[in-house]
Amino acid sequence: MRAILAAGLLVAMGGALAPASGAEIEVKMLNKGVEGMMVFEPALVKVALGDTVKFVPTDKTHNAETIPGMLPDGAQAIAGKVDEEVTVAFDKEGIYGIRCKPHYGMGMVAMIVVGSPVNEQQAKAVVHPGKAKATFANLFAKMPSILAAH
Repeated sequence: MRAILAAGLLVAMGGALAPASGAEIEVKMLNKGVEGMMVFEPALVKVALGDTVKFVPTDKTHNAETIPGMLPDGAQAIAGKVDEEVTVAFDKEGIYGIRCKPHYGMGMVAMIVVGSPVNEQQAKAVVHPGKAKATFANLFAKMPSILAAH
């Protein structure tokens, strides 16, 4: 029984984690995904410097933007409009917290880790509303596994 539960957990985590293997990773903005309602999928992505992430509004009424305090010093903020596809080339190492502004309190957030998480303590100190707080706690807990995989 434990083996079945462990296998199921690994499959479920696979939907939330996406190792970077190419130059561009696609992150979908969804009303319903593997992890529940109002989600980015995958919600946790590890990329190398210079890689790009394309945020795709698969479902309507979503956007992708950085969360103040959750991006490395000197990094350019992301400010996508609702229903707009946004492609970002990451040129600063660190953690980037991403939110869908209309659904932030519902936990619609993602975390992009570029290279080394040099701003981890700063990113963890940001206070989030509603379900976003628990979602980020979960993403930070999963972060070591994607760092170890690279």
